[in-house]
Amino acid sequence: MRDTDLLLRNLDQAWEAKAWHGTNLRGSLRGVKLDELGFRPGPGRNNIWELALHCAYWKYAVRRRLTGEKRGAFPLKGSNFFPRPQGEPTIAAWRADLKLLDECHAALRAVVADLPARRLGQRVRGSQFTVVDTVLGIAAHDLYHAGQIQLLKRLARSSAAA
Repeated sequence: MRDTDLLLRNLDQAWEAKAWHGTNLRGSLRGVKLDELGFRPGPGRNNIWELALHCAYWKYAVRRRLTGEKRGAFPLKGSNFFPRPQGEPTIAAWRADLKLLDECHAALRAVVADLPARRLGQRVRGSQFTVVDTVLGIAAHDLYHAGQIQLLKRLARSSAAA
């Protein structure tokens, strides 16, 4: 198996492929109800919807770093965290943001699939980390936030039941 194939496998398992570790990022977002998306465990804490967009942004940022693309092409204004919901939450708005997350993942995956083996050990421009470290890092980022989302879903559901 090529190194690039291992990176893709890691990305896929963190995103939506079946894996031994349990729920991945895409799986953690399935079946979340509209009221759960905006649940905050405390003042100033992020909700599920914001975490999903945060993951989309960082998939974009890693893709941009790997390709050398300039900043500013992310479809939403700002960076890192995006306040959600904006106004009255709707399923249409959630689906649009979920679609953005899907598209950012697909674009990142396509870039990783095209990486030549000689680049994998090279440092990413402007970073102390290699291409391999960066790709493994974004997969770990997905799983970290998948765990947060799982906890937020439980907290939202237990709060609603109380």
